[in-house]
Amino acid sequence: MSSKRETPLRVAVLASGRGSNLQAIIDAIEAGQAKAKIVAVISNKKDAAALERARKHGLPDLFVDPKPFAGRPDGREAYDRALLEVLEKNDVDLVLLAGYMKIVTAVLVNAYANRMMNIHPSLLPAFPGLDVQKKAIEWGCKLSGCTVHFVTEGVDEGPIIIQAAVPILDNDTPETLAARILVQEHKIYPCAVQLFAEGRLRVEGRHVFIDGA
Repeated sequence: MSSKRETPLRVAVLASGRGSNLQAIIDAIEAGQAKAKIVAVISNKKDAAALERARKHGLPDLFVDPKPFAGRPDGREAYDRALLEVLEKNDVDLVLLAGYMKIVTAVLVNAYANRMMNIHPSLLPAFPGLDVQKKAIEWGCKLSGCTVHFVTEGVDEGPIIIQAAVPILDNDTPETLAARILVQEHKIYPCAVQLFAEGRLRVEGRHVFIDGA
């Protein structure tokens, strides 16, 4: 559960790709719509566009190379311990996964229980994992959408914070559906950050309650 705060929320963003959700969060912060401060943008990809976005906005960017950890029996956990060291050094309050293409381990999940969020392009619990737009179309779903949830050890299984629904059109392709879902992702992820910053999220088991909703 988050608590009310007087100072801006200290946020770290983990991203592996283009960072469009990172950009949405940056824009919301700069517009005063999210009382937060991004203190680190971290990637497992040296050439991730997300790092370039961070640099353009004067935000600290960091590449944490996974190669030294590859092949080790505890490689994933060791990598996450390296990330945790960076997060703790920067006194991070909330961790945001934004197109982060690594499954986080208990090392991070336990350290940031109910303080780590992810955004997923489906209406969870339907279609966790990858290729979700293709799956939704193949199943004949009438609605898809996106979900912001707290991160647990199970992939895309954490308590749901906020969702947005997007209709699936008869002529949709995975690409056209993904593009419309992305528009909603850019709205609800900054909203979830602000709700956390305001201390309005209360977690009870699998349920997330929004105080004053």
